[in-house]
Amino acid sequence: MDAPLDPRLTWALPAPGDMARTAELEPLVTRVLAPNPSGMTLDGTNTYVVGAPGSGQAVLVDPGPDDAAHLAAVEEALAARDARCVAVLVTHHHGDHAEAALPWGERFGAQVAAADPAVAGAGGRVLAAGERLRLAGTVLDVVATPGHCADHLAFRIDSGAVLVGDHVLGRGTSVISHPEGDVMAYLESLRRVHDLGPSALYCGHGPELTEDPLAVLDYYLAHRAFREQQVLAAVAGGAGSVDDLVATIYAAYPREVWPAAAASTRSMLDKLAQEGRLTVAGDEVRPA
Repeated sequence: MDAPLDPRLTWALPAPGDMARTAELEPLVTRVLAPNPSGMTLDGTNTYVVGAPGSGQAVLVDPGPDDAAHLAAVEEALAARDARCVAVLVTHHHGDHAEAALPWGERFGAQVAAADPAVAGAGGRVLAAGERLRLAGTVLDVVATPGHCADHLAFRIDSGAVLVGDHVLGRGTSVISHPEGDVMAYLESLRRVHDLGPSALYCGHGPELTEDPLAVLDYYLAHRAFREQQVLAAVAGGAGSVDDLVATIYAAYPREVWPAAAASTRSMLDKLAQEGRLTVAGDEVRPA
């Protein structure tokens, strides 16, 4: 099985480090990039300001780190829309998305909403899949997208775009790491977002994907299938441990990414063991 081709390689996306700090993506959405770049967060966390023009209101999605410069940039985006924040929505509990949720919710006098009660806080709203949020003159549909982590949500907006958090990244592929990640749930979630027919994917990290969102989702599904076949082939070829699999599959990658690759490989092994295709005991693996 050949490695699938990432369609984004031919798109005119900004190079790493070249994303604009603030960008108007469409009438409903402004993106504000947080100053927390890293190997895991790419250019930084994308905070989205969502609301109908002229409504005087907006929703923040994934406020990100509780950083003074980021807060100032978000407040500038709100002012440019002549809007006040009426709700803070969070795709999942990871700190690079959720840290500022409660302090900013308090600052703006806005309710925090998330699938994780700890993120929503004592006065917050716990979200469930299928809910329709009528806020800021528009509608956001709550979409369950577990896999990256159990509490992950996405939000579909009126334009047809989907704010996908860490479910899909603007560059590369999302990390599904053991024990928090669940590959089977993740694949189901990818198909669920695909079935929505998104007009755009607004990612938690990296540039927005507007040229052909379905092609990116197809690539993500094909990438996981390719990794699965690599694991099965490596085990059939004699690899008997997670370390063996990582050394075989990721031989061309820098060694500093191997620990993350090991966590991802363990999640794939969980799936294959549940399907009865491999026998896994701790870090040891053998054909079923």
